[in-house]
Amino acid sequence: MSTKLDIFSDPICPWCYIGKARLERAMEQRPDHPFVVEWHPFMLNPAMPPEGMDRRAYLQAKFGPPDDVLKAYLPVQQAADQDKLAMELSKITRTPSTLDAHRLIHWAGLEGRQNAVVNALFRAYFVEGIDISVRDALETIAESCGMDRAMTARLLASDADTQDIRARDAEIRERGLRGVPGFVIGRSYVATGAQPSDFWVSVIDDLAKAAS
Repeated sequence: MSTKLDIFSDPICPWCYIGKARLERAMEQRPDHPFVVEWHPFMLNPAMPPEGMDRRAYLQAKFGPPDDVLKAYLPVQQAADQDKLAMELSKITRTPSTLDAHRLIHWAGLEGRQNAVVNALFRAYFVEGIDISVRDALETIAESCGMDRAMTARLLASDADTQDIRARDAEIRERGLRGVPGFVIGRSYVATGAQPSDFWVSVIDDLAKAAS
């Protein structure tokens, strides 16, 4: 019996990247897990201009002086290192708008390629330092995941699903989600934050018991 797992996330959210890796580690330990995963938009910076902004300026505006930025990101790097998850924060030079990335995730979902695209976006941003607001980069990611590059380019050049993404982002905020990652398990139970793999193993085991 399958269980829907709705994940609210932003591809520039480091805890979303870490949380995804921890979830997937649990699913590898329980290959008969019941989860059917769907990714949903949450923009950390919904007012970010399309061109994004300089990463250093963004971090200092958000956290303050360089020492405070380091303090804010030290737990992120420590968690990634502990989980043996590749993360090259020094390569990131731009904080992008993620509106187009969320549109791509939505279209990927229509083709059953959502998880692959989410993986590719996280890797592009956190490992390769790619600006994922650049449409050529998004087209390359789409193509690498088996999507049609020309069709993706035409969609990105249009306003297709832009209002839908913004409306979904606004709706989940109105429902009380303040940060990501956010997980809705079986359309009822809500968990937030980068939960450890043991948490997800326990959830999977509990669901198996309930179904038996």
